[in-house]
Amino acid sequence: MSTRYPCCGNRRGSPTTDFYISIAKNFIFNKINLNMTSQELRREFLNFFIRKGHKIIPSASLIPKETDPTVLFTTAGMHPLVPYLLGEKHPFGKKLVNIQKCVRTRDIDKAGDATHLTFFEMLGYWSLNDYWKEESIKNSFNFFTEILKLDKNRISVTVFEGNKDIHRDTKTAQIWETIIKFPKKRIYYLPTEDNFWGPTGQIGPCGPCTEIFYDMNLPICGKNCKPGCHCSKYVEIGNNVFMEYEKTDKNKFVKLKQKNVDVGLGLERIAMIMQNATTVYETDLFLPIIREIRKYTGSTQANLKSERIIADHIKGAVFLISEGILPSNVERGYVLRRILRRAIRYGKLLNLPKNFLNSLVQKVIEIYQNVYPEIKIKQTDILTVIQNENEKFEKTLEAGLKELKSQIADCKFKKIKNLTGKVVFDLYQSYGFPLELTKEIAKEQSLEIDEQGFNEEFKKHQKLSRTASSGMFKSGLADASERTVKYHTATHLLHQALRQVLGNQVIQKGSNITAERLRFDFSYPQKMTEEQIKKVENIVNEKIKENLLVICREMNLENAKKSGALGLFEEKYGEKVKVYFIGDPSDSSRPVFSKEICAGPHINRASELGHFKIIKEESSSAGVRRIKATLD
Repeated sequence: MSTRYPCCGNRRGSPTTDFYISIAKNFIFNKINLNMTSQELRREFLNFFIRKGHKIIPSASLIPKETDPTVLFTTAGMHPLVPYLLGEKHPFGKKLVNIQKCVRTRDIDKAGDATHLTFFEMLGYWSLNDYWKEESIKNSFNFFTEILKLDKNRISVTVFEGNKDIHRDTKTAQIWETIIKFPKKRIYYLPTEDNFWGPTGQIGPCGPCTEIFYDMNLPICGKNCKPGCHCSKYVEIGNNVFMEYEKTDKNKFVKLKQKNVDVGLGLERIAMIMQNATTVYETDLFLPIIREIRKYTGSTQANLKSERIIADHIKGAVFLISEGILPSNVERGYVLRRILRRAIRYGKLLNLPKNFLNSLVQKVIEIYQNVYPEIKIKQTDILTVIQNENEKFEKTLEAGLKELKSQIADCKFKKIKNLTGKVVFDLYQSYGFPLELTKEIAKEQSLEIDEQGFNEEFKKHQKLSRTASSGMFKSGLADASERTVKYHTATHLLHQALRQVLGNQVIQKGSNITAERLRFDFSYPQKMTEEQIKKVENIVNEKIKENLLVICREMNLENAKKSGALGLFEEKYGEKVKVYFIGDPSDSSRPVFSKEICAGPHINRASELGHFKIIKEESSSAGVRRIKATLD
């Protein structure tokens, strides 16, 4: 699967929306220069696609929530667009554009090189069964060469070479060569892992893609150096996915009912090129943070990796905390804890002062407050969370130092000249000690470390992590399978039943749906009694037996609110929304049981659900309870 950074969102009603629209209206179209700021780059992108008839949809939340519970964070623009990629009508039309904030956990260990980031923004645009390959390729190429004035001679492209399931994408190569008049020698066919994107879950929409690379004028790394190489010579700046397939639960690829184009262009990478930088960390999106760090350390080559990791991780932490995520030892909270502690560890390597992260938070807010004003609004919360985590980690570090000193003493007693790879990795895994820190302390004691052994242990850990990650959510709403659609509909019945039994203060706080069960988080301050659990279960099953209709009606957001529909995650809604009624709103003889604003999909009648059974009720976090349930 391709490693591109796609993006999208469908949230409206936030200050971000007004910002996007205002910059699109007020910007002077011909203001082009090679030192374009990130703000100007955002404006140029939006204006270009507005002129092409696209409608702006604001950035979605970093938490996919109900739109795709198969992933921890929004890493791809298709997460909130899945229902529309599968055929539902989007309220903003068939041609969409946005700037999406994203987090990728698999790039945490790559952060610090020239281009990889944990938090990043994507310039995204989509065609939902409107234009196809030729217009999409023209749009991307013209934006890069006519608007941004990138050197055509430094651009290369890749296309899908085909596999046993899907044929070679010669049509795309032909468009590049004959329509764009692109030189054949810079068109490369690459395999599935490079040029076939998706699905995000086990099944769902997917398709071949064409990626656009820019030559950074660096020496080649070897005779096989070309776009797709892991050196920094060729930087991927855009990816056009031609989403025409759906991978089914039988591991087959079938044609979608409609053809979609899903395009992502990397903001930080393009800013790097436009600002004549050699890494993303030398752009206006990072320099204020880097300069703040250098107030304490100065600028040295030896410090580059550490300061880049700190800058990347503090940015990611600020945005995650602004979404309401708190450090913990599971799921999203674990990722936040990991990047915060990693930033603190590297701060120690640079001998940065205590609480140095506070000033860096201010710099992150300064960079983004006009684009994502929510981080300014939540500044106090962000600083408090980081301060608390810093204090906790200080205690862990002390314990780690004691363990390291004990291991060093043991080596000296046994007259061993190096720390084993397992010892070094255990210090990394259990106490958060980076390899560099352990190496530095060992060197002071005239000891070496077994780096090869450490790397082997680390690879074992990564393999286990990937296995755990892929197994965390076996499937989800993103695949739109019959079973997950049923569980999704059941959450509506469960939500309303909880409100009837526990009171209207109950509000959904999140859900995770797999093919085996549903998981539903809701606000409630105490453990439910057995009697309450049984009562909720009985209400849901009563409504299933009543065979209530599930009806969708599209209306504007204001009317939806007036109707009494529950809005679970209001920030992602557009001016028009879908309200799902369980119970017929036109039948005056009996009241509607549930009304919720939701993107879908859902079943047609409640009786399709079978029998509802609550298998567990437990605490999720402070003031939030969690129910797990199954359908028979």
